Amino acid sequence: MPASPIRPDPNARPEYVAAFLEIANRIASSLSGLPRRVLPIRMYVAGGAALHLYTGERVSRDVDATFSRRIALPENLEVAYRDADGAARLLYFDRQFNDTLGLLHEDAYDDSVPLLLEGSDSTVLEIRLLSALDLAVSKLGRFSGQDREDIATLARRKLIGSAALRQRAQAALGGYVGDTARIMGAIQSAVRIVADVEARSAKQGT
Repeated sequence: MPASPIRPDPNARPEYVAAFLEIANRIASSLSGLPRRVLPIRMYVAGGAALHLYTGERVSRDVDATFSRRIALPENLEVAYRDADGAARLLYFDRQFNDTLGLLHEDAYDDSVPLLLEGSDSTVLEIRLLSALDLAVSKLGRFSGQDREDIATLARRKLIGSAALRQRAQAALGGYVGDTARIMGAIQSAVRIVADVEARSAKQGT
C-alpha cells in the first residue's frame, strides 16, 4: 500500500524548512523544462534532513538525497538562513552523498513517504523521505554515536519498533556481499537501543 503523504513535524524549525524548500525549488526549477513524460523526478531524502523533518530534532547542515533519474544538478545549492535565535546557519545539498556504501533495503525507495511542503511543485519534483524504518536501517552502515542517537530518537517518537527494525535490517543485509559481521553487530546493537527505549516507555506507561 502506498505511503500516505506527511507534513514536516510541528517541531521542525520553520527557518530550516524554508531553507530546505529553497534548495528543492532550485532543483525543481532546473527540471521544469523537461518533457512532461519524464516528470515528476523523485527526490529521496535521507540522513539528518529526513530525521529533522520527521521529528523536529537535530538540525543537519547538509541534505542527503538521491533521485529517481540521473540529473545534472544546478549550481548554488547552498542556502544561508538565520535560526530562531538569530544565529547564522547554512544548509547545503551534499553532492558527495552515496547510497551504495550504507545499508539500504531494496524496497526503500518504493516504500518512501511523500512530503507535503507548501510552495513546492510535486508535478516536477516529488520530495519523498525514506520511511522512518529505512532511515534507521540506513544508519547501520556507519553506526556512529550520532547514528545511534538518531535511532533512539526515532524510537522515542514511536516511529520505529525493535522487532520491525531487526526484520527490515536483516532483510536489507541479504542483498549485500562481503564481510557482514560488523553490520550484524550494528543491527544487534541498534535493536537493543530501540528495545531499551520501548522498555522505558512501557515502564512509564506512555
